[in-house]
Amino acid sequence: MKFNIEVTGEKHCSYAEEICKEMEESAKIRGTGIAKRSTKYIEKTMCDGKAVIALDEENSFAGFSYIECWGHESFVANSGLIVNPKYRRSGLARQIKKKIFELSRKKFPDAKIFSITTSLAVMKLNSELGYKPVTFSELTDDEDFWNGCEACVNYDILQRNDRKMCLCTGMLYAP
Repeated sequence: MKFNIEVTGEKHCSYAEEICKEMEESAKIRGTGIAKRSTKYIEKTMCDGKAVIALDEENSFAGFSYIECWGHESFVANSGLIVNPKYRRSGLARQIKKKIFELSRKKFPDAKIFSITTSLAVMKLNSELGYKPVTFSELTDDEDFWNGCEACVNYDILQRNDRKMCLCTGMLYAP
């Protein structure tokens, strides 16, 4: 199957609710956390051109990822990677991850790009792009970022460990 993967704009906001629902359902099934985001938040990232969306041949939602900036744009997180279940294991996640990484480098060429994940598949994709595993102390110290973890089922682990470790692995690309 062929996918159209493009940087988002206002025309993509109609997909935001479906994306949010898929993120939430996926997190429940895996029993891991994805920081929950509102439809309005996803719409804003889309309108700001800080996301990529994959659409199938019928222009239906196939996948998504977005950029968040932290520490006065010195850190950029590639977040919310999600693939519609019917397109999983098709290589689409790799294509989306590459596209959001390229967008991050273009928009924020001097920023450190990071990802936190419990997914081995995402860790492999990050490694292919040049990310290295790091301790959480090497990631942003922006309070708003860490507050976003509150919606995760593992937040108590992060809190108990003074934000030094959790079940997620931190990965960093430093230009």
